[in-house]
Amino acid sequence: MTAASQYDPNAPIGVFDSGLGGLTVVSQMLRLMPRERILFVADQAHVPYGGRDLSEVRGFACGISEGLLAAGCKAIVMACNISSATALDAVRANHPDTLVLGVIEPGARAAAQATQNGRIGVLATAGTVRSGAYTRTLTASDPQITVLEVPCPEFVPLVEGDAINTPEAYRAAEAYMAPLLDAGTDTVVLGCTHYPFLLPVLEKVAPQVQFVNPAEHTVFELQRGIAAHCLTTRLPHPEPICLTTTGDARHFSSTLRRFLPHPKEMIRVAGVEWNAGRLPVCALDPC
Repeated sequence: MTAASQYDPNAPIGVFDSGLGGLTVVSQMLRLMPRERILFVADQAHVPYGGRDLSEVRGFACGISEGLLAAGCKAIVMACNISSATALDAVRANHPDTLVLGVIEPGARAAAQATQNGRIGVLATAGTVRSGAYTRTLTASDPQITVLEVPCPEFVPLVEGDAINTPEAYRAAEAYMAPLLDAGTDTVVLGCTHYPFLLPVLEKVAPQVQFVNPAEHTVFELQRGIAAHCLTTRLPHPEPICLTTTGDARHFSSTLRRFLPHPKEMIRVAGVEWNAGRLPVCALDPC
């Protein structure tokens, strides 16, 4: 009997982030796992997580994870780097029979395989940089790797504010890439799930660098984990995905087209509210 056999293979996979960035993971899931049901939470009431105390972020991430599991999700994906850095071990310890994935480990493994000179850069939020999670993970895999992490406080507001292809975005990208280029890094991890939306800008600023998007590698590992736990869906056709936000659901819905090109009839949007430190996602009847 498999470790996760108490779960229904047709149950949704829970995914969450502080905001819209986690939709980069959802997009990869729709591409690689199109028949799987998805329940996504954007904690926009607290976005951005990057400047918050790490213990506060851990509380948010644990509260969302518990809500998704209470809603019947068969697996959890922390589509948020700082949540992965602060809460992944705690949620795994509380639910040892549940498949719980973060984005840091898959992204670090991919970067370690991609680098040619052993110099890896990480663009991340201030909180993820403070946690040192990428440096620990990368150097644990290969002590010869040199890691330089750069906080990018302007990136999340640029993405959430639809200011991606702007002079401000290019100025920020040039400023954040400068120390990585000076250090001779040949591989850079996009250490926040918002940042792949800025990839065209970053590639123009640093065309010689190989950028690693942890979202794609996380979904590869999710596919393998779901199969190993015998939890691959048996649904014959894709079902609508449920996207929820702790912020303004109407505004969230109006911005989705920019971040998740998907048929409108296949998307359901709902609001959810925090209640005494818990997120009762199971109360979402529209999904």
